[in-house]
Amino acid sequence: MILRKNEFILLIVLGSVLLVFLALESIGYYLGKKSAAEWRTDSIEIALGKKDLRNIQTKNRILAERIERLSPPGVYIVIDSANNMLYLKKRSDPIREVSISCGSGNILKEPGGKRKWVFDTPRGVFKVSSKLENPYWLKPDWAFIEEGEQIPQELKDRIEAGVLGDYALGFSNGYFIHGTLYTRLLGRNVTHGCIRVGDEDLKSVYLASSIGTEIFIF
Repeated sequence: MILRKNEFILLIVLGSVLLVFLALESIGYYLGKKSAAEWRTDSIEIALGKKDLRNIQTKNRILAERIERLSPPGVYIVIDSANNMLYLKKRSDPIREVSISCGSGNILKEPGGKRKWVFDTPRGVFKVSSKLENPYWLKPDWAFIEEGEQIPQELKDRIEAGVLGDYALGFSNGYFIHGTLYTRLLGRNVTHGCIRVGDEDLKSVYLASSIGTEIFIF
């Protein structure tokens, strides 16, 4: 049988449409029969082989169990000082995520003196050493130098109320997790080393913590 040119082109088009239709039909059939997880597993099996896939799954399960065992018992605090985030966790389960402010990294030098201060948040593993309600700030020397004021001789002239919020959790040497008057700056590295938290979040962290609660800062 001899086909004209137009008939030949039409036959090719119809054949292509039929092949596409059959392909879509088969894909639809398999998609209807398999979940997305099954498709992923099948793809991995094809790439790795069933034996290798089982080995990887076993190793992943073992690692997950090890991580779970390494998690501190009870509630603990994790602080990401670079991204200014605090995570309140119990075992591996998150309880609360909090936007905070950590140390600025700025350096202050005493005019005409030898002392200098680096305003970094310490990194490492610590424990809550004190819990204070309605804390007062005992202003250190650097606070007066920074403000261009004379360093007072009397202790009473160093005490300032209302700047640390309703609660404070002490850790390390003179550092605290405390409240702030400058909530608009939360999420930025602006502190002198302490960790500032908004009122509502601070209350949750304070109530969930106890003396000895571990704090991981990185």
